[in-house]
Order: sequence, then C-alpha cells, then structure tokens
Amino acid sequence: MSGDFDDTIFAPKGGFSVVIRDLSGGNGAEPVEIVRNFPTLLQANGFARRYVRDSIERCRAPGLTPDEVLAAWFAFGEDAEVTGAEAQGWTSGAEIRDFAATPSRDPEERNWRILDPRRLEDDADADGEGEEG
Repeated sequence: MSGDFDDTIFAPKGGFSVVIRDLSGGNGAEPVEIVRNFPTLLQANGFARRYVRDSIERCRAPGLTPDEVLAAWFAFGEDAEVTGAEAQGWTSGAEIRDFAATPSRDPEERNWRILDPRRLEDDADADGEGEEG
C-alpha cells in the first residue's frame, strides 16, 4: 500500500454527471446541459430525482389526470439521468408514473438546487476564491 488515498473509490475521476434533456425536442437528441462533479452517487441520484420531480410539477395544471400530466411532461418537461453509475444511476422511468399520479406536497422533494455542485463553485467565486490575484 502506498498510503495514497484512492479518491475514485466512491466516484469516477471527476465525479458523477447528470445529463439533462429537453423533452420538447428543441435540442434534438443532444442534452440541454450536463451537470458535472457530483462527489457521490447519492448526491447525483438525489439531484436527478428532484430535478425531474420539479419538472413534473411545473407541467402539472389543475384538473389534469396523471396521464395528462405525463403527456405535458413529455411535451414540455425536462428529464435527468445519472451517467457513469451503471445500474445504480437514477433514471426517471422508475418513478415518473408515481410522480404524475401524486402531486408533491413537500418543497424539499423539488429542491434540486441544494444538491447542485455548481452552487459550490458559485459560492467560491462570490468569496473571491475563484479569482487569481
């Protein structure tokens, strides 16, 4: 043993990523965005799940049936998928029907921003840490 800490034991080099896709097709098959540098799979999965939950709720209108909510999401929503985690990465297919059937009552279910690794970069820039002197 060399004594060096293996920082890839919990995440691939550079962390996990979440691919965000515009379901309206406005961006074709290309992702709208790739959010990188999630240090753990738990954080990446939580971010993707909350992001999709928020997207579903933004597509929900009063009186829509679960199938109509799904149709609106497929027409106007955004999907998120964890990459680099194989079968352990969260995908919307596992929960999307439940999301459509049951409106979110807990704002924390939709708070993807708190798990966004870019938030830490923005905080560092605001503190002047990202600037060169």
